[in-house]
Amino acid sequence: MNYSIGIIFTLVLAVCLVAGCTSPPPTPVVTTVPTTVVTTATPAPSPQPSFSLGYHYLEESYSFQSEKDVVTRQFRVDNPSWAIEFDVLPLNDNLQYCWFVMNVTNLDSGHTETYGYGRENGYELKHLIPMYNTGPYEITMRGNRVKVDVTAAKRNP
Repeated sequence: MNYSIGIIFTLVLAVCLVAGCTSPPPTPVVTTVPTTVVTTATPAPSPQPSFSLGYHYLEESYSFQSEKDVVTRQFRVDNPSWAIEFDVLPLNDNLQYCWFVMNVTNLDSGHTETYGYGRENGYELKHLIPMYNTGPYEITMRGNRVKVDVTAAKRNP
């Protein structure tokens, strides 16, 4: 009987080997899926120029109470290193009604640059803008519910 148990055990072992029962399980196929990394770009704050102002070509305060308010000033710039500074004070708690636009035109060349506050210009209260050409200039300003201090002056080194 011991002899028959050994033969049965050997037959079971042989059947297992033939059937693959003792071999290790097949390695699963790993499929790599490309991943995309989503990063949220945080806009870097734009660097503000740093300089001081000297001799003033224009230094005035204006109050704009209505969208129809328009102010125009002309002056002559005699130094290619000059700047325009304007500070805005909103006169309403609801900023969607507060805006200011300044068109700076070189009367010799006819070239116009536009700067502002509110609407599509952003809500930065203080602006310091370097300028580089001499000649006669005209500044046309419009606004609504804001007080604006405007300075056009020579830049100090």
